[in-house]
Amino acid sequence: MGDLDLPGVLVSDLEGPHGICEDHVEDLKRHFNLITMQDFLENKAQLGPKIQAVYIWGGRPAVSQELLHSLPSLKIVASAGAGLDHLDLGLVASFGVKVANTPHAVSSPTADLGMALLLAAARRVVEGHQLAVSPHTENFPIDYMGQQVTGATLGIIGMGSIGYKIAQRARAFEMKIVYHNRKRRKLEEEEAVGATYCERLDDLLQWSDFVMLAVSLTPHTQGLIGKRELRLMKPTAILINIGRGLLVDQDALVEALQTGLIKAAALDVTHPEPLPRDHPLLKLKNVTLTPHIGSATHQARRQIMENLVESILASLNGLPIPNEVLLK
Repeated sequence: MGDLDLPGVLVSDLEGPHGICEDHVEDLKRHFNLITMQDFLENKAQLGPKIQAVYIWGGRPAVSQELLHSLPSLKIVASAGAGLDHLDLGLVASFGVKVANTPHAVSSPTADLGMALLLAAARRVVEGHQLAVSPHTENFPIDYMGQQVTGATLGIIGMGSIGYKIAQRARAFEMKIVYHNRKRRKLEEEEAVGATYCERLDDLLQWSDFVMLAVSLTPHTQGLIGKRELRLMKPTAILINIGRGLLVDQDALVEALQTGLIKAAALDVTHPEPLPRDHPLLKLKNVTLTPHIGSATHQARRQIMENLVESILASLNGLPIPNEVLLK
């Protein structure tokens, strides 16, 4: 624990794989008395009333009803990133506690990664690297080919901040852009990136050479891409998922990739994470996997931390909370 005169903020840990970013600890200690979950669990009676904010990093600590009951002075839950599927927003609100996240800090790096995965899968970059460095390679095959990106049709599912930034990047590759979203974007926003709205998801799946999932995980979107949807896609199509693993029926995806129903997949997210080491997705050549690194740049992570600090301080001082998440 740090300066006891500063507001108490609950964190998962100060180090280790499930802790907050170690580079940020000293900055956070300038503003808050950081209390780890272990310290809190060992001394709930004394520390519980001192905690005014929960600082969620990497989905931890988990905010349960039991935890909320233990924190009578809690004012805000500040969660890194854009996704909120790890939080029961109604439960948190029922305790009179505010929620804030950091959607703007993660949108550009996540869009960058989405395009990186698209390009890597289209041009078989990982497979090509393995071929180039293999001790068994004597010649480069002349028929080692991928899919062209320039002029191809990109279907974006989820045209929020991240989806729109993907469209901006895709336009530079002269891609034709179609999108499906809960609500249609303004006409001027569509025109700025050359995007066409698809009211029916089925149309987007049938038209697209690349399908990019950039939608939030909700009860409505869980299993959004299943066996039926994969059958609608072109046999040359590539699926990219930078949203959440549960958006896709992974068993159906494995079958589609094994049977040639679609060409390839590039996934920054799976369920669970990491996948079991014997999972079939890990054995397929037409799959590119990354370890959920959409926002994993030094610059973005620092901005996330600064945004969380700003929201917590605003809440504690009775000011409007930047990036407050409101129940719909």
